[in-house]
Amino acid sequence: MANSILSTAPPVPTSPSARAILTATLTRQTLGRVTGLIPMNAGGVRVARVLVAGIMRTLGPTQAGTQVIPVAVDGVRGEWVLAPAVKFGARAIYYVHGSAYVICSAQTHRGLAARLSAVTEKPVFVVDYRLAPEHPFPAAADDVERGYRWLLSEGYAASDVVIAGDSAGGHLICDLLGNTNIAPDLNPAAAVLLSPLIDLTLALAENCERKHRDPAISASAARRLVDLYTRRQSPHHPRLRLNFSQARLMPPFLVQVGSTEMLADDAHYVVDEVNRHGGSATLEVWPGMMHVFQALPRLGPDADAALLRVRDFIRAAFDAVDNQSADQLTEECS
Repeated sequence: MANSILSTAPPVPTSPSARAILTATLTRQTLGRVTGLIPMNAGGVRVARVLVAGIMRTLGPTQAGTQVIPVAVDGVRGEWVLAPAVKFGARAIYYVHGSAYVICSAQTHRGLAARLSAVTEKPVFVVDYRLAPEHPFPAAADDVERGYRWLLSEGYAASDVVIAGDSAGGHLICDLLGNTNIAPDLNPAAAVLLSPLIDLTLALAENCERKHRDPAISASAARRLVDLYTRRQSPHHPRLRLNFSQARLMPPFLVQVGSTEMLADDAHYVVDEVNRHGGSATLEVWPGMMHVFQALPRLGPDADAALLRVRDFIRAAFDAVDNQSADQLTEECS
């Protein structure tokens, strides 16, 4: 990954590789069978957390020499992740991890954050929001907003931040941008969603499941996890059922999703909604790839290639900010 910083981002493949097909098949016969058997009680949640942490650590390890700086201040928890040779500067990435609001943490996503830091040459702050079932809705959403505001209070201009996240982190990002009291002038330069979960009823996932079975988990098993966060809340709550009517005020989106996963329809939905309401969203569907394949380079053959495309999207977003600033300066001087 270190050598890929200067690489040209490849196009999205048009068909799955033989390795991708084999990986999905093996995952379906192993992890896909296990996830449906884990009960969603206290013991089952502990098992799921240990299982996923082991997978992330083994298949998406953290690069040697990565600098990790823990943060615990004013109710904000998380960690700065800086790939080797990356230094703090005027710009940063704010990362919101996923796994159904229940399982993962900043630590499980350290490897992905380090690789994102390496390709973008930017420090990445991964917010460690509170997890369900110990902390149900809106704890995670509140922590994500608190973390973003803390980042701005540290001296970063909103236009010098890109927000990125995966799975349930995608829902939390869209809530932050569209359903909280974050003013449009505090929007980040761009948003990157990896395999986003958008419909918390999992109806879109069930519909997708009728077309193809997700290799890693079923819609019903995923719903049991999500329900631990949303319990006793109406599915029509405005911070759970996302509203993109103000998408024209949101930053541009890049959405990446694997073609084999049950959240493929969620990815299509968020892109369609953002564009329909005057925003800008680009969808990339990666053939044969599984859920958040970018986090598992030892498993997903296209993980590094996808991050190079994320890098180019982020660079273009910051270039647009720079061009806008230059235009404003020219107008002021004329």
